[in-house]
Amino acid sequence: MNFYLAVVDRQIKYPDDNPTIGIILCKTKNKVIAEYALSDIQKPVGVASYQFTTSLPESLQDKLPNITELEASLQEVDERREEA
Repeated sequence: MNFYLAVVDRQIKYPDDNPTIGIILCKTKNKVIAEYALSDIQKPVGVASYQFTTSLPESLQDKLPNITELEASLQEVDERREEA
């Protein structure tokens, strides 16, 4: 994870971007593996559990971008990268 965060911070992230975060999804809970995987990481780490669902709750549906908005954001990132 630290490798990927460093790459994003040095190669992709712009000075006005928010801090980079990483998300690790695990199929099962294994405290020993998590402790070794995250040892020596100097950035803050949050650990949480989640429940998988096939649909987004109605209360959140208008909070996230739709596919058109996501595509436009990705296009904007590509254009910014080409200008840099």
